[in-house]
Amino acid sequence: MKLFWRDHMLLLIIYGIQMALFPLVYWLDGYRGGSVLLYPMGLSAFFLFCYLLQRYIRHRSFYRRLSQEIVSLDESMQKTDNAPLSEALDRLMTKQFRLYQAEIAHYKNKLHDHITFITQWVHQMKTPISVIDLTIQEEDHPHNDSIKEELDRLYKGLDMVLYASRLEHFEHDFHVESIHLSQLVKQVISENRRLFIRHKLYPDVQIPDHLTIYSDEKWLSFILTQLLTNAVRYSAGIGKKITFYGEDRGKRVILEVRDEGVGIRKQDRRRVFDPYFTGRHGRDYPESTGMGLYLVREICSRLEHHVRLESKEGVGTVVRLVFRRSTPAHTNK
Repeated sequence: MKLFWRDHMLLLIIYGIQMALFPLVYWLDGYRGGSVLLYPMGLSAFFLFCYLLQRYIRHRSFYRRLSQEIVSLDESMQKTDNAPLSEALDRLMTKQFRLYQAEIAHYKNKLHDHITFITQWVHQMKTPISVIDLTIQEEDHPHNDSIKEELDRLYKGLDMVLYASRLEHFEHDFHVESIHLSQLVKQVISENRRLFIRHKLYPDVQIPDHLTIYSDEKWLSFILTQLLTNAVRYSAGIGKKITFYGEDRGKRVILEVRDEGVGIRKQDRRRVFDPYFTGRHGRDYPESTGMGLYLVREICSRLEHHVRLESKEGVGTVVRLVFRRSTPAHTNK
């Protein structure tokens, strides 16, 4: 209704000016009686009222459609009425919708091709890395430790690229099952044992053996690897440790990854889950990509887990994962 009056505001203004000129014209023509003006002015007002009424009735759905908020694209395809202006709008919206669908399909195909290429490329790169790893294990050379360190970084970098590319099609690549949390944590630690040795840290697992959760083992292993890598990277030093603490809280299971590292500045904590954000410590640790915690948050969101972070600069950081006791609402794939 408001849009209708705004659309006809100029007409009403012009009509008001016209009505104001009627007495002047009659007065200049010699008519001095005011009653003679009532008939033409009343008749003109009646015709204007009839015009506005029929226009409002005919275009009511048209104005309502222009005023409402569109929640989905399907709503933009709704028909209005049979008026010429409404039909022209419907045709325009239909053409735009089809053009939009074609553009979306084009970019979806490009994204699919890109993800396929990245996935194949990552798998192809892992083969020569595995060959190099096997080769240096057979040779005893002082430089091999440095080569192994770089190979570990390559492995983790390729895994990050692979998991990031699969994130858009997450629903097609996960399987929820019951997992013994302690066993999974120990497995991830074992896979990263060289990282602990290199940085002179040791893991402390405080998780009851009977503690189980529902999650996807592959994606959760990636999450734990990212948290472990960050904890080790920012807390290297003799005598320090990385603590994995698990607790049963009824309907929730809590897993905490604690380090004794440099911590995070207060002004950086609210942005640590943003993509590509590394903060001040990112300048001190060039290998930081700013993608680890972002991927952790995104994967946790899709698995219906919750992730929290607490940190104090110079003391350490605690990343807390919260798991539900029940199976996530996603359908197993």
